[in-house]
Amino acid sequence: MQALGVSVGDHVFLDQAEEEIGAVRQVAKDHLVVYIENSGDFVVRGNHVKSAHDGKVIIDPATAEQALLDAARTAHAREDS
Repeated sequence: MQALGVSVGDHVFLDQAEEEIGAVRQVAKDHLVVYIENSGDFVVRGNHVKSAHDGKVIIDPATAEQALLDAARTAHAREDS
């Protein structure tokens, strides 16, 4: 994952989403640990990352685990309007 230029603190997005869903907590050789707002930590395998650039990690929803997708839908549920 270091080869992709991913760093702790990078913002995490689902592909085509305009709003971030969380941040990178840990970078390992073959996966990331990301914190999804309101849901906690998730492991994201390297092949689930569509791209990484400019402090942004883009996750491919077509390959991401369902639990992460479910968490992403509620990432901002507790925010005030």
